[in-house]
Order: sequence, then C-alpha cells, then structure tokens
Amino acid sequence: MVINPDPPKKAMVVFAHPDDPDFSVAGTVAVWTQAGSEVVYVLCTSGNVGSHEPGMTRERIAALREVEQRAAAAAVGVKEVIFLHHDDGTLQPTLELRRELVREMRRFRPNVLVCGDPVAFLYGDSYINHPDHRAAAQAALEAVFPAVSMPLVFPDLLQEGFEPHRVNEVWVTDSTTTNTYVDISQVVDRKIAALRCHTSQMENWDPTEMVKKWATETGQEVGLPMAEGYRRMILAREEPPTVEASNESPG
Repeated sequence: MVINPDPPKKAMVVFAHPDDPDFSVAGTVAVWTQAGSEVVYVLCTSGNVGSHEPGMTRERIAALREVEQRAAAAAVGVKEVIFLHHDDGTLQPTLELRRELVREMRRFRPNVLVCGDPVAFLYGDSYINHPDHRAAAQAALEAVFPAVSMPLVFPDLLQEGFEPHRVNEVWVTDSTTTNTYVDISQVVDRKIAALRCHTSQMENWDPTEMVKKWATETGQEVGLPMAEGYRRMILAREEPPTVEASNESPG
C-alpha cells in the first residue's frame, strides 16, 4: 500500500468527456500541480450529446463544454486541455484513437498516465459505467503499452518527429483494486470549484456534499481525512529506489 507517493514531473490524464477528470482525479491533480507537476488533460470527446435542453445542438453543447472544461482545469492548475473530438456516446477503442493518444503521449512525454478502468462495468446496484468511459480507458492503456515506446508502431508518427517514449507509471482510477492513495483534504475545495465550472451538467446542483462524502469514505480505508484512490502500476523505474526515497510498504 502506498500513501502520497512523490508527485510526477509530468502527467497525462485521459478520459472520455469533459467533467470526467473533475469527478475522478481533480483532487490529486490539484495536489500535483501545487507541488510543481505539469499536467495535461486529453479528452476523447467534447461531450457533444451531453444535453437534454430543447433546441440544443451538438455544436453548441460541445463548444460550451470545452469552455467549461478549460475553466475546470484551470481551477486545479492544469494549463493545457486537448480535445480529440470523437462523438460522445459512441466512442470506441479503435486503432485510430490509439494512434491519436500515442501521438499526444509522444508529444507531451509524461512519466505518469492517469485513466479509468476499462473493465469496471457495474458499480454497486445503481450505476452502469458509461461505455465511453471504458472505451477511453482501454484505448489509453493500449496506447501506453506497448505502442508509445515502439518505434515501428505507427511509423507515420515517427516520420512526423514524434519519437518513442516510455511512460513509467499508470494510475487507474475508479478501479475495484486500489493500492495507492492521495490525501486531498487540503485541496478538496479546488476539486469542488472545478466541478462547479460544469454548469451545463450541474445546473443548480452543489457537488460539495457528495465530493466530501466520497473523499472521506476513500480516506477512511487508510486513515486519511479525505483521499482519492488508484490502482498504480509501475511499468519502468527511472532509477532504482532507495530505502529513504521509497514511500512503499507491504500491505
């Protein structure tokens, strides 16, 4: 079990829709950017079907949600948000999506990738995970291993100057297996502020109570006041860990 591992130098966060990062990982991102990490968001869609408003069009809601997501990202210290502009509601883990994600990983060169869990289908007895969430997670994981580090995969990217890159760690959120926790008690208000930016989705709903309840329940698993949890996978270490540098303990 690991609690509060050192923030990464650079992290890429990949999800399907605007607001997905803010529900799942915005607290951790706020902790990281506060510590000096550079974080980029990559959204596979712009949420262009995410409205029940009469007369709303795909183009209008997509433009609105992109503005909301950029504001939400800024609330937790993220300066760059990339939209891949796939259609909301029909996202698939295609080779083309994998290629796009490999391109962004080779361009940004993160040492940590954060994404959802592609096999998380049912949560409790009241929530079915959105198929777009699973598709984005699958595509992200298939991009990070092994495609992004293989020079002969997507040779057109190599010709464009996007050199292979090895991502050291993958952090999977919303997973049934959790081995790493980040204390977000000092930044939970920034996570709430990020969620409030999504007015097209939240309307007049205040996420404060829900966010604090979820974070408190997660924190209680390891004795933290509030936390976000992950399945953390270490694919490659930059250098051998030392006893002093390691935050890991058996559990």
